[in-house]
Amino acid sequence: MKFNQCVLQDTPGSHGDNKVWKWHIQDPASQRLTWNKPPKSVLVIKKIRDASLLQPFKELCVFLTEVKNMIVYVEKKVLEDPAISGDENFGAITKKFCTFREDLDDISNRVDFIICLGGDGTLLYASSLFQESVPPVMAFHLGSLGFLTPFKFDTYQSQVTQIIEGNAAIVLRSRLKVRVLKENWEKKARVDEKGIILTNGDVESSSKAMQYQVLNEVVVDRGPSSYLSNVDLFLDGHLITTVQGDGVIVSTPTGSTAYAVAAGASMIHPNVPAIMITPICPHSLSFRPIVVPAGVELKIMLSRDARNTAWVSFDGRKRQEICHGDSITITTSCFPVPSICFRDPVNDWFESLAQCLHWNVRKKQNYLSSEDEEF
Repeated sequence: MKFNQCVLQDTPGSHGDNKVWKWHIQDPASQRLTWNKPPKSVLVIKKIRDASLLQPFKELCVFLTEVKNMIVYVEKKVLEDPAISGDENFGAITKKFCTFREDLDDISNRVDFIICLGGDGTLLYASSLFQESVPPVMAFHLGSLGFLTPFKFDTYQSQVTQIIEGNAAIVLRSRLKVRVLKENWEKKARVDEKGIILTNGDVESSSKAMQYQVLNEVVVDRGPSSYLSNVDLFLDGHLITTVQGDGVIVSTPTGSTAYAVAAGASMIHPNVPAIMITPICPHSLSFRPIVVPAGVELKIMLSRDARNTAWVSFDGRKRQEICHGDSITITTSCFPVPSICFRDPVNDWFESLAQCLHWNVRKKQNYLSSEDEEF
């Protein structure tokens, strides 16, 4: 996807002598869902242990398998729910499902698109299942907040049919590619040929790297410690600041309306190529949230004089401790989440701001009559 493009063009009547640079910015509404061939398979993600979703889930699966002849993928633990496994009438449908297990089965090349039933967490979970290319996601609002879930389930049949036919707008929600490098320090004793220990051993280090795709945010905080978090923040290899406070949030534009906005960040439309850096309760009156270009590389490490370790989480999951010598490298991922729009990227976003966050809600000022103006 091209967000913008700078092109050298001839000016009218110049005969090639005068050229000007023109900046072309893509209209977000021009991003449309198109299929190279009709979709045949769909992944249905349902919020676990939510009884209110059982009936919508069953209705949707019957519609997809019986009416649309789709191959339906469902996570194995969803079908282990007694309310589903004990339903004899629905049992004939579940036998047609293809099942998978998180972190064990790879379904990245088997699914044409995804349908989420639940709240915003179901979309975040769908993103976590795909570490590279993500199929288009259609999210139904059946949870609590619903900022990322624009579809109402009342008319699901016509809406799903419209998506299968390829008639919909999409917004490409950028993700963060996060690499956590952990230094493991071990003492290894020196032993002679007879197996006798000669010394207590030298300290040796080995590195362990883990990688994550993050849709909302990376949060680095002080964890259970009562001390301030003290972490260094690097941008493209240069130290730009040290965060002293409860922690720091590195978020995508999608994540700017989640934890980041609660910590005082600005809200960024998901089409804007950027990364938001937001301190959490900084012990400074001048540390404000900042927006940096999507192409930079951020690195977070514990400061040398930090009194305690830090903790990191990715979209609220995979929480782990960060010690001295460990590093967290963050860049914009090459694999965004294509989120299917109810109308278009701009209208959907402002609708969510108004309905979910009650953005700029205020009692209207009274009209001032000509008589009132005299006083």
